Amino acid sequence: MINNIYLGLKFSFSYFSILPIPFKRTDNLAQKEVLASMLLFLPLIGFTLGGISIILFSFLAPLGWYGAIISAVGYMILYGFLHTEAVMDVADAIYATHSGKNAYAIIKEPTVGAMGVLYAVGLVLLKVAGSVYLLTHHLFMEFISVLIISRLSLLMLFKIHTFKSSFTIQLKNALSKGYLITSFLLFSLLGSFLTPYFILILIQGVVLALIISWIIKSKIGFVNGDVLGATLEGVETLLFIGVAL
Repeated sequence: MINNIYLGLKFSFSYFSILPIPFKRTDNLAQKEVLASMLLFLPLIGFTLGGISIILFSFLAPLGWYGAIISAVGYMILYGFLHTEAVMDVADAIYATHSGKNAYAIIKEPTVGAMGVLYAVGLVLLKVAGSVYLLTHHLFMEFISVLIISRLSLLMLFKIHTFKSSFTIQLKNALSKGYLITSFLLFSLLGSFLTPYFILILIQGVVLALIISWIIKSKIGFVNGDVLGATLEGVETLLFIGVAL
């Protein structure tokens, strides 16, 4: 059991970040407990990548806003722009439905259209601007809290939505209520040490995730990993704005 939890931790960092994580040939990552642990530690990815970005900014602080931009983009590089790519695919799928095309076929295509690129660029600009504001105003704990909350909100979506892609269905089936509650309790406790407003921001993040995911589902008719990734990006961007205000 402990080995499976450890494998899940490594799998989470390997899948949701570009951090180099070694595996053995004998490691079985398809086990239900490994997949459940992978999701259990998903908020830890936000905490870790946010911490690295803040450490980077501490070295680049003399550069002012320029150092903050580098650190903000560095955060997105650390997760390999995985969720930003999802924004492209979802935007293309939404616009495909306007012309009667199959949204699921479009979202699975390896190429992206002009609208997907434009939406992704717009979101990156907003997200980097929000990150720069928080970093330059030394709202470091709030910055990390948003990154934890955006990922916690995805765990809730796994229990609420039905999915079309096989891997997300596997993850949904693996995530028991026990793992979900444990993750929320563990990272809510951690977040409350970071900022006294964590629970308030968490409630806002979960509500935003529900709204964004349901809007996308109403447009394209299904939920898959790309929808979850686009939702995460939307939640982080809006929470950055909310914290800044």
